[in-house]
Amino acid sequence: MATRKTKTYDALVLAIEHLVLNARVGLKAAMNAIMLQTYWRTGEYIVEYEQNGLDRAVYGSGLMRQLARDLTLKLGRGFAHSNLNYMRKFYLVSQKSQTSDFFGKIQTSGFLTWSHYLEILRADDPLEIAFYAKECEISKWSVRELHRQMQSMLFHRIALSRDKKGMLALANKGNQVQKPEDILRDPYVLEFAGIPVSERLKEGRLHAALVEHLRDFLLELGRGFSFVASQYRIPLNTEHPCRVDLVFYNFLLKCFVLIDLKRGMVKHQDIGQMNMYLNYFKSEVGGKGDSEPVGIVLGANKDDLVVQFATQGISNRLFVSKYQLYLPDESQLRGKLAALLDGNSKRKAKRK
Repeated sequence: MATRKTKTYDALVLAIEHLVLNARVGLKAAMNAIMLQTYWRTGEYIVEYEQNGLDRAVYGSGLMRQLARDLTLKLGRGFAHSNLNYMRKFYLVSQKSQTSDFFGKIQTSGFLTWSHYLEILRADDPLEIAFYAKECEISKWSVRELHRQMQSMLFHRIALSRDKKGMLALANKGNQVQKPEDILRDPYVLEFAGIPVSERLKEGRLHAALVEHLRDFLLELGRGFSFVASQYRIPLNTEHPCRVDLVFYNFLLKCFVLIDLKRGMVKHQDIGQMNMYLNYFKSEVGGKGDSEPVGIVLGANKDDLVVQFATQGISNRLFVSKYQLYLPDESQLRGKLAALLDGNSKRKAKRK
């Protein structure tokens, strides 16, 4: 049995340990903020020099290469030509940004590192850049996770369901999860599962791959998701066993999210089956304080007209989305978003 003296000593060790660990975290955050501010100011100096036009005849278009050589000679690594270009872009984007609360407060960022910004600044559109910065800060993505989200064109997939005002909100606040529609993706991108597009896919194969790569699937699902069960059995006296492929809980919406996988076209029977699952969860599983469950039938394809008629009159929160096993075509998605913005602008001009 520990003596009073031993307990007191253990408390002393624990107190000092907490003090030092907290100091290290604070020091790391402070150093990160200083480095970001330094790189931002470096970009500012470069832009101001270019705008003043001093010594342009001496350096001309070779300014950045000359500057990289001189700074590397004086300061060491970290000032390569490409890095200086990103610092310049870092500053320029902050000046052009249509968001009001992020780029003007770079020094207060507690999570994003320069490695995060090197990924984010690969994008060109200020709204896209601001979205990934804000969403990364909120969701605490690692650099690898951020890279994957940008490769999967997350901003474009969400923005295509919004108007211009909604896209500005995305850039300012990230993807706010306040209603079931906010968690939906169409399509869901499942390239991490490693299943060749040419493979004759079976539902069991897709299910097993998603469970095996659950962390990546949670990243694709978005914020607030925690895994509950695989092949959740619903004890109903039916001809075939009733099992929900995947069950999650979203703590932002405070509800269960049921996902049923279909290897081909989603049929009206699949929608009816999900509606039954939702009724069961609403009656037998949800607890006090839980919101009504959400159901997502996830298929390789869907017919919007079939979905419209099959879901009409259903009071449950039931959605149908597509999935794809490969990364999206970047140029195609950018073209769709540009067309949407152009269409919104023309409709607004007509109303005037």
